[in-house]
Amino acid sequence: MKRQWHKSVCALAVATAVALSLAGCGSAPGKTGDKSWSAPPPMQLKADKAYEAVFDTTEGKFTVHLFKDLAPKTVNNFVFLSRQGYYDNVVFHRIMKTFMIQTGDPTGTGMGGPGYTIEDELTTKYKYDPGIVAMANTGAKNSGGSQFFICTGPDCAASLNKNPFYTIFGQVSSGMDVVQKIAATPVKQDARGEPSSPLKEVKINKIEIAEK
Repeated sequence: MKRQWHKSVCALAVATAVALSLAGCGSAPGKTGDKSWSAPPPMQLKADKAYEAVFDTTEGKFTVHLFKDLAPKTVNNFVFLSRQGYYDNVVFHRIMKTFMIQTGDPTGTGMGGPGYTIEDELTTKYKYDPGIVAMANTGAKNSGGSQFFICTGPDCAASLNKNPFYTIFGQVSSGMDVVQKIAATPVKQDARGEPSSPLKEVKINKIEIAEK
């Protein structure tokens, strides 16, 4: 799979189309190496259960309600990776306060992924409002993998509601203050001139999946 993940994310306060770069963007399905698999996981979600993800981060905890019915393949993938410890100690590598915070790449570069891609699930009743969790991708169809972002401000809706190409699979149900604290992390320009590279390390310690 071609690893060209450096599509441009719109600069703050610039109303342009956005391509959120993505990394990769039971027993493990065809595991090929450390945190790498040859194919997406088989469906393991239980029909009679609802799913939540409890994020333990260096800035505190928050909970995401997962949209199992609207994006079952994406939620199944996220639950699988979380239970495999894939997201343990992974940094938020891209932060834009009024737009989004992005994570899900164990390499911390924005270029890593799980070794496979998953299908888009774009039919939804939700918009890219603060607290919405969505998959990042390369700009191509069905190119999601492990990276995802959480909308944190008006620039997310202003840019992405016109270009709804990123599978929405969850929403922050508690702890949005922690998400906004992460979004307020000081940043510097990255190699492309985008003001999104964190000046301090903020990471996911662990994600716990709860069935209800």
